[in-house]
Amino acid sequence: MCPEPDGPSRFVDQFSRVSAEYARFRPRYPRELFAWIASLVRRHRLAWDCATGNGQAAIGLAEDFAHVEATDASAEQLRHATPHPRVAYRLAPADSSGLESATVDVVTVAQALHWLPHDRFYPEVARVLSTDGAFVAWGYHLPGIGVPEVDRAMQHFHDHIVGPYWRPERQYVVNRLTTIPFPFAEIDAPISFEIKQPMSLATFGDFLRTQSATEKYRNVVGEDPVPEFEDSIVEPWGGRDRFREVRWPIFVRAGRAT
Repeated sequence: MCPEPDGPSRFVDQFSRVSAEYARFRPRYPRELFAWIASLVRRHRLAWDCATGNGQAAIGLAEDFAHVEATDASAEQLRHATPHPRVAYRLAPADSSGLESATVDVVTVAQALHWLPHDRFYPEVARVLSTDGAFVAWGYHLPGIGVPEVDRAMQHFHDHIVGPYWRPERQYVVNRLTTIPFPFAEIDAPISFEIKQPMSLATFGDFLRTQSATEKYRNVVGEDPVPEFEDSIVEPWGGRDRFREVRWPIFVRAGRAT
């Protein structure tokens, strides 16, 4: 997929206006994912989490790595990042990390690789990775709760309500990162990872508001599409205050510099 002129060739801040909500309502990644990432390398001195947002992945990496450099090109996102004694947050573009060459054991990108300038970011990854270091990117797409009527409504919301407002790069996520440029020697994940998070209907609606297409819909149309979506699934959800386990399957691309 070729980027549009305002696509990943330059930084476009998708989330600053919802950065506080992003920090509160985005799902948390499972511990099993970070344990697997740690197993890929012998040394656990330094990890770089690029496009860290509010630090969801950085905090997970800090359980296994002595130090995590967490960078983002959005100062507003970093302002809402979760503090951790082993995580240093810095404002930096993806293609200019400020890290020394051959010093990083693992580079990660969580739910953001599709936004990055691949032609400049990948050389930066190769430059900073240490010998036998690993690069791991992952993402998630449509969630589900196992209730067909609700899951169909989620699909409809994503594809048809806010569908016209997704940027072209989102197609990489729809394709589970399988079509994204990836100039690394592939490492296959031995198991499937999944996010599981209890949510009320209202909290799930807040999650939907953190999506870039929902934000763009509100800006263009002038109204919030989430309340109508919530109204349409109140009954099959079991009421606005009922908590359901929402699940997001995670897809992974991992590799080593060649």
